[in-house]
Amino acid sequence: FFLVGGYFSPVYRCLHIYSVLGDAETFENYYRKQRRKQARLVLQPQSNMHETVEDYRRYFSQIVGFFVVEDHILHATQGLITRAYTDELWNMALSKIIAVLRTHSVISYARFCLLFDLLFEIRDQYNETLLKKWAILFRDIFEADNYSPIPVSNEEEYKLVISKFPFQDPELDKHHFPKKLPMSQSVPQIYIQVKEFIYASLKFSESLHRSSTEIDDMLRKSTNLLLTRTLSSCLQNLIKKPHIGLTELVQIIINTTHLEQACKYLEDFITNITNISQETLHTARLYGLSTFKDARHAAEGEIYTKLNQKIDEFIQLADYDWTMIEPDGRASGYLMDLINFLRSTFQVFTHLPGKVAQTACMSACQHLSTSLMQMLLDSDLKQISMGAIQQFNLDVIQCELFASSEPVPGFHGETLQLAFIDLRQLLDLFMVWDWSTYLADYGQPGSKYLRVNPSTALALLEKMKDVNKMNHLFAQFRKNDRDKQKLIETVVRQLRGLANCIAQHP
Repeated sequence: FFLVGGYFSPVYRCLHIYSVLGDAETFENYYRKQRRKQARLVLQPQSNMHETVEDYRRYFSQIVGFFVVEDHILHATQGLITRAYTDELWNMALSKIIAVLRTHSVISYARFCLLFDLLFEIRDQYNETLLKKWAILFRDIFEADNYSPIPVSNEEEYKLVISKFPFQDPELDKHHFPKKLPMSQSVPQIYIQVKEFIYASLKFSESLHRSSTEIDDMLRKSTNLLLTRTLSSCLQNLIKKPHIGLTELVQIIINTTHLEQACKYLEDFITNITNISQETLHTARLYGLSTFKDARHAAEGEIYTKLNQKIDEFIQLADYDWTMIEPDGRASGYLMDLINFLRSTFQVFTHLPGKVAQTACMSACQHLSTSLMQMLLDSDLKQISMGAIQQFNLDVIQCELFASSEPVPGFHGETLQLAFIDLRQLLDLFMVWDWSTYLADYGQPGSKYLRVNPSTALALLEKMKDVNKMNHLFAQFRKNDRDKQKLIETVVRQLRGLANCIAQHP
């Protein structure tokens, strides 16, 4: 019988029938005998094979296909063939292949050179196969990681970790056990797998009988592909996974920092294998630095995005009574919960590089400020009372207190509080009702309300005007209310004039 197109059902059926009849050994002997005959046919080259590289390619493809089938049968059945049988078959094939190559190399040296080109092509395909295999290994490692610092209880555990990964921290060495290493478990595992990949790539390169310099170059190029394409892709996909939260992203940034630092040890590892110094002219360098920097930047961007998303979730819980007469006297519950969340989150950020933590903190405060401003100016919000403004002011005060508490170190003076400056000046203008100062000083560099745009002030004042109109229906005979309404209308006209002027002369 013949195995065509990988169709194995006839083999399975025959094996099952013979097994049921208690005569499986007969079928096993028959199968092996037939496959040996087929192997000899596959190994027999065409007489003119030396004429084109395509003939060599077809010849090797047939051999590979034959042994792929045998490998599948070996793993898919029990006892039909054995590892010893396939090894015997391979040794027979190997001696035949060597004889064929020697014969045809004598016929044409030029074609033999082309054959080496084919072997290099096969090497590239082999590397592609390795890259696919290691992509799966990397994904499995990332999936299994708990993204927490590695705990070590004693000296033995510590030495076990650093035997797998080149880690040095004199400050940490001063601490007593138990202690935690900054990276998570995936870091030493990834490092080990990169070295295993280098070994696997070396195994094929050595069989090409090239010079040490060429092998060194091959190893570095294939390792660069592993880092810049395979590992980089796995990291980028990991960072985008929905279940990866802020804590995990922080750990990923720490992990990539340590992997980046370990690249020089991978350079040394290849150098020790090939005995080719890194200072040798034209020696390729590993591009791991860019891989891990790109991953780190992606993780940082994801941190900023997730922080803003979390802020939005809290903002959606806001439930202001926009027509309240008097404020509650304390900040809103949703706002205090949000600030507590930010405070605890930024404590985790202490392990991040300083600028990353500062940027995340500033980004969060700016997003919070913008969200609060948008809430005030929402077109669906038609009326706002002074009591609501005062309540809103209590919440902004808490934001400012949070910013002034230096949630992450490194900010100078009131830098972080400036994120809320637009809100502060707008609220002060309305609470003090300081329109004469605003209108008189508008456009001056030293204006007390420099950050208040006339259009913004107008939009908010229009909402307050509507509330006052409603109240005016019930208090139209009170002189104070009538005067206030007239003042609002006067200020509205002046603000419209300023806004129109700005629109015409931006």
